[in-house]
Amino acid sequence: MSQSQPHKLFLLDAMALIYRAHFAFSKNPRINSKGLNTGVMLGFTNTLLEVLTKEKPSHIAVAFDLPGPTFRHEQFEAYKANRQEQPEDITVSIPWVKEIVKAFNIPLLEMKGFEADDIIGTIAKKAEKESYTVYMMTPDKDYGQIVDDHIFLYKPAFMGNGVDVMGPKEVCAKWDIEHVDQVRDILGLMGDAVDNIPGIPGIGAKTATKLLKQFGTIEELVKNTDQLKGKQKENVENFAKQGLLSKELATIKIDVPVDFVEEDLRYDGFDEEKLKAIFTELEFRTLSNRIFKTEGKKAVIQKNEQLGLFGEATATTTSAPEIEFEEETVNTSAPIVPQTIDSNRHNYHKVKGPDAIKELMEYLMIQKAVCFDTETTSVNAMEAELVGLSFAYLTGEAYYIPCPSDAHETQEILELLRPFFEDENILKIGQNIKYDLLVLKNYQINVKGALYDTMLAHYLIEPEGKHGMDWLAEHYLNYKPVSITELIGKKGKNQGNMRDVDEDEVTAYASEDADITLQLKEKFDPILKENELEKLFNEVENPLIPVLTNMEFEGVKIDTASLAELSKALETESQEIEKRVYEIAGVHFNLASPKQLGDVLFEKLKLDPKAKKTKTGQYATGEEILSKLANEHEIARAILDYRQMVKLKSTYVDALPTMINSKTGRIHTTYNQFVAATGRLSSINPNLQNIPIRTERGREIRKAFVPRDENHVLLAADYSQIELRIMAAFSGDESMIEAFKNGRDIHATTAAKIFQVPLDEVTSDMRRKAKTANFGIIYGISAFGLSQRLSISRTEAKEIIDAYFKEFPAVKEYMDGAIEKARKDEYVETILGRRRYLRDINSRNMTMRGFAERNAINAPIQGSAADLIKVAMIHVHDWMKKENLKSKMILQVHDELVFDAHKDEVDILKKNVPGLMSNAIKMAVPVEVEVGIGNDWLEAH
Repeated sequence: MSQSQPHKLFLLDAMALIYRAHFAFSKNPRINSKGLNTGVMLGFTNTLLEVLTKEKPSHIAVAFDLPGPTFRHEQFEAYKANRQEQPEDITVSIPWVKEIVKAFNIPLLEMKGFEADDIIGTIAKKAEKESYTVYMMTPDKDYGQIVDDHIFLYKPAFMGNGVDVMGPKEVCAKWDIEHVDQVRDILGLMGDAVDNIPGIPGIGAKTATKLLKQFGTIEELVKNTDQLKGKQKENVENFAKQGLLSKELATIKIDVPVDFVEEDLRYDGFDEEKLKAIFTELEFRTLSNRIFKTEGKKAVIQKNEQLGLFGEATATTTSAPEIEFEEETVNTSAPIVPQTIDSNRHNYHKVKGPDAIKELMEYLMIQKAVCFDTETTSVNAMEAELVGLSFAYLTGEAYYIPCPSDAHETQEILELLRPFFEDENILKIGQNIKYDLLVLKNYQINVKGALYDTMLAHYLIEPEGKHGMDWLAEHYLNYKPVSITELIGKKGKNQGNMRDVDEDEVTAYASEDADITLQLKEKFDPILKENELEKLFNEVENPLIPVLTNMEFEGVKIDTASLAELSKALETESQEIEKRVYEIAGVHFNLASPKQLGDVLFEKLKLDPKAKKTKTGQYATGEEILSKLANEHEIARAILDYRQMVKLKSTYVDALPTMINSKTGRIHTTYNQFVAATGRLSSINPNLQNIPIRTERGREIRKAFVPRDENHVLLAADYSQIELRIMAAFSGDESMIEAFKNGRDIHATTAAKIFQVPLDEVTSDMRRKAKTANFGIIYGISAFGLSQRLSISRTEAKEIIDAYFKEFPAVKEYMDGAIEKARKDEYVETILGRRRYLRDINSRNMTMRGFAERNAINAPIQGSAADLIKVAMIHVHDWMKKENLKSKMILQVHDELVFDAHKDEVDILKKNVPGLMSNAIKMAVPVEVEVGIGNDWLEAH
């Protein structure tokens, strides 16, 4: 098809291709030095160049939709009503794309009242009559109805799928229909949620196909409803007009008043001067260099009069090389098919038997760095059994050692490998390597030496992106790994495990994992260096892995009797509150039903005449809504109390005993380093970070966390007001720093300043307001937000904020400076250089920009607090290991560390832990750590 044809017309659907380019770059936006996101322009240009070079059309045009209603809106007012607002990046990009098209000397086709597909459909039919072969370039399936013997649907390559050219045969096969015109009937029956075409209820793609096989068209279906049964018959009869209207809305017009003028659409090459100027403005340097590359004074690629664009050279020029596209970007058009294990050259070996393992060990022991991975029977590292281990130290080569189900035999294999794992001079590389360390620790293998986790590396590079190996491999290596679901099935009760899979298949899968992880390491190294993240990666994140491994391995003991008692109390209290709600409401209803609750609150009791409704039409009854009503209405307070009781009981009190490991008798949470964009640790199974501490019942849950035995107590060490101290250090505000240095109550000090009273005259209410302001300012709170939190007027809230900034001017300067710097860099950094990217900081959307501005203020503070406690954990862990203490660090929650402290070591821990924590990172303000001892976590805290 790529042969040059005298009458070959390409018609491009601009908006479909623009959206496609937008989504291709959405996860990794391409931002130039002026802050412009150029992903759409680059993606569209690459698409256009791909067509010109590979397909060599004689004629070409690009059709655009114009803003405003079309004839379809006149037929059906709700047409496209559900579409989301056009992304701002696309709105900004459209004028650029039009200029690019013009610079290529390609005509723009657009007409008021009609859509691009109508224009394309009309031109295609007219061109076909003039003996043209027409290619409608779009990913839009609706164009299938226009396809004919000489009109093709040309679906461009995307995300690993090659170009798909569809004629009548292919369209009919795809839709399972007899002729292409039935595409309209299919769309009319099933509707189209994207364009808000309603269709007929209850009819999906399969049913639509079945009905068309029987009746041929919607019109015939409507005439013969007597042949239908039940609900289907009822729907077709009741919604017949809607189905016929939907078919009309889905029909592409082929009689738009637009002429097909051959010469206007002939492609004669681009305008070099205009195109160069656009590429310069957009900073497409690599692309520009390659298109306009020169040898001496002679242009290698010139306008078509001298050299057919990307075609054969004339006698006066040198031959044009094949165009290469922009490096280090996603080429949204070229058929870049990811490599797989079947297409990629590799040497993966199965290693069985002591002699073979010893031979492999000889090679492993002379390496500076080795990637390894474990295959197991469970995602729960504390319960997993080893199925095998894979190793890689050269790209494209890996080794897999199967482990039998017999634990003793597996242990013998691991003993052969122990020298490698315990060699402190070999860098160990892995993807989510903490899991592997924990699995091996259950086999008494303690991995030593420096670590390199590719998942953590990418987390630092792109904190809010995906970090799974499959995604990273496809994105960075253009490689699609073997899917785990191909081997053991999808998640669920019927999923198998690796023990059930053929050994040769596991060998390939596991070896590939180690090989790809090694390649990702090589890919991430220069990126970490370029972004100045090496120090944070090598000195904080990777060294923290063994610390967390040990904490997860140790676990924490739970007092199940205490929880059982609390469960009964919560059950009784929730029932009493429920009765009180029904008494106030004057009616019995299902308190767990948001719809019934909404009707009672806002229809029967009329608590809020302006009550909000959800998309489904029922009243919103979320926590935010009820909290606003709670100050004035007892029923709202009661419902909030009821929900809290029910949540505490189900989420923690009843759930925690089920999480106790049968072997250890303790709970082993999993800490995640790569979830929170701020850098803070999160935990799952159970989520310790969310255990409530503001309510009495919430705090009681901590009573169930107890020492491991009678020889231990719990010791809790907690940073005091750490985020405020970091704010003081960052802003350099003398008043705040002086208050912290002199050990004064920071909230009382703040109250004295903003309310202009002596310190000894500060009331508890003043202190409460100052405390809320102190913490609210860190999060960029508004006067409205502060008024809501303190239940005061917005005027008073604004006066408090104004007084705050007047008394602490350096804080205001820091906040303004942080936002300004973020606007310039589009990211902010913590004290150790951890980055948080804020790509919406220059958005014209006020809501998105406001959110980014609040993050610009808060992310460096929260992230620095995360840096601080992570460094502290490493220092404390190293010190305890050096001292060979019997005590164990077992929990990290927010700004607190909890220890299973041996009674003989309590004094040494109280003496050393606070100092190690407060001096983890030097700051301009003193960092205080409060220590408590107790027979349970609540008592210690």
